[in-house]
Order: sequence, then C-alpha cells, then structure tokens
Amino acid sequence: MNLIAPWVREILRCPVTGAELVDGVGPDGEPELHSTDKERPLAYPVREGIPVLLESDARPL
Repeated sequence: MNLIAPWVREILRCPVTGAELVDGVGPDGEPELHSTDKERPLAYPVREGIPVLLESDARPL
C-alpha cells in the first residue's frame, strides 16, 4: 500500500493536530493516513494515491 513517496511521507502532518501520519486502511478496505495524535486521532482518505488532508473529510479513529 506504500503509494506515497517516503520523502513526502516524512513531511506530511495532520492539519488539525500537527501529528505524524502513518499508513492505514479504512473500514471499506481503502488506504488512509492515520494521525498518531493520542487525544484526537483522525483518519484521512487517500484517493487515487493522493492524500486528502481536509478536516471535513477526516473521520475519528
């Protein structure tokens, strides 16, 4: 599932909390980025290999 280049992965952060993002899989089996924030973990969709880092598209983990 490693669709995002490693150098991009290193600079991506949760736009809400600033936490690091890691690869994950959503309930529908689609790729997501999961925030590592302990207090407000969020999941962001990855659509066609592009992370959608919008709070309105995020779901709580």
